[in-house]
Amino acid sequence: MDQFLWRVLPLLTILVSFGVFFYLQDSYTAQLFPLIKLPRDKCSLLPHRHFWISSKRIVTPQGIISGSVEINDGKIISVVEGHAIQGKPKQEEVIDYGDAVIMPGLIDVHVHLNEPGRTEWEGFDTGTRAAAAGGVTTVVDMPLNCYPTTVSKEKLKLKLDAAEDKIYVDVGFWGGLIPENALNTSILDGLLSAGVLGVKSFMCPSGIDDFPMATIDHIKAGLSVLAKYRRPIVVHAEIQQDFENHLELNEDNLDPRAYLTYLNTRPPSWEEAAIKQLVSVTKDTRKGGPLEGAHVHIVHLSDSSASLDLIKEAKSHGDSISVETCPHYLAFTSEEIPNGDTRFKCSPPIRDAYNKDKLWEAVLEGHIDLLSTDHSPTVPELKLMEEGDFLKAWGGISSLQFNLPVTWSYGKKYGLTLEQLSLLWSKKPATLAGLESKGTIAVGNHADIVVWQPELEFDLDDDYPVFIKHSELSAYMGRRLSGKVLETFVRGNLVFKDGKHAPAPCGVQILAK
Repeated sequence: MDQFLWRVLPLLTILVSFGVFFYLQDSYTAQLFPLIKLPRDKCSLLPHRHFWISSKRIVTPQGIISGSVEINDGKIISVVEGHAIQGKPKQEEVIDYGDAVIMPGLIDVHVHLNEPGRTEWEGFDTGTRAAAAGGVTTVVDMPLNCYPTTVSKEKLKLKLDAAEDKIYVDVGFWGGLIPENALNTSILDGLLSAGVLGVKSFMCPSGIDDFPMATIDHIKAGLSVLAKYRRPIVVHAEIQQDFENHLELNEDNLDPRAYLTYLNTRPPSWEEAAIKQLVSVTKDTRKGGPLEGAHVHIVHLSDSSASLDLIKEAKSHGDSISVETCPHYLAFTSEEIPNGDTRFKCSPPIRDAYNKDKLWEAVLEGHIDLLSTDHSPTVPELKLMEEGDFLKAWGGISSLQFNLPVTWSYGKKYGLTLEQLSLLWSKKPATLAGLESKGTIAVGNHADIVVWQPELEFDLDDDYPVFIKHSELSAYMGRRLSGKVLETFVRGNLVFKDGKHAPAPCGVQILAK
């Protein structure tokens, strides 16, 4: 027996050493998952672990270069300008994409995958397939509309179990800030200790019974805990206001099929009122303030006037605050939404053409920090397509697969550059979520990469491979777009190519330490 132990002990020591080495290589506890790898041919459509990809257009932090990116074991190990790869062993694969754009994979920090509990709306399998097909290599899942909502460490465990062996891209998780855990900070502390990247709150009813709205006092209490962890709160910033000429929804002269009827029920003053309260708190997040280390991020801004002005002023004073908007606010206008077409219902609502132009101006000038989808799918019966009732239909626009082509198709008309696109969809979202090894094509980062052709046009019709669960509910169906995704790499695995996914889902769950 003693002889057996002496023979086995060195092997165990080596295995433990390898485990410690890989653990220390990354900033996320979840990176232990790749130690147990499926066979390469299951995780990737490409059999190589060490290879190069080349293009005349590679978007890097230093600008667009013509060159090559070397990838080994899921990480970027060199970026070389020019096509001459010095000292490349013959056995290493080189994939030349010509003039297709090589860009950091997109990071969508605002996605509702709804599992567990409402997988019939969307789920980890279908949602991350759609992400991969759209060049999105990381998503951060919202704490609702799953059931139960992710508001404690026990509920997070249910979410992690539901996602296991189902994700085609990397997935992080927001927790939820609700009155219960705001008033009992031990629950919130436990949720953050368990690895959520931050928390989400609503300042108006969420539409989900077990995710009640939070007041500014609840948010301030949460920020005191978040400051310790140096993680953000992401806020749905609308507060219902009494205002002159407020429309009573039961008036006979209101047509619930008219988009204007719905638009008038959620005016810009709702956003302004919420953001006014938030910036009264964010002053404490300044350097040296009592909430230093906490950060407030405002999700899906639709009002480009007074609400945006409040955010700009807070930033100018050094408040730790940021803001996102969504492709649907940058693509659509209230004037063009047909009566009864509830695919376009979301909250805050899509506003007029002037507002859209001002949003684009804020995006291009850097006042809006980043973009996200607020991918919020549901089942057809809740969208009420036949009734066309904007007041009763579920609000949410399914768009996860179309982030890149939609933003590019509409943005290039305003002068959007590839560098700006990458900043808005990769670098800035990575910074918000604390994903230090993602967001740029740089040595040491994860090899999360999208290869796409900006000039290639296509129609989103029945012939286009769409992986969103209920694609017929997406407001983008029927559109002609430019900017087709060709291939998507997640940690060096080729997970999507030519309308096909890798045989097995090998995405990683991302948990903060």
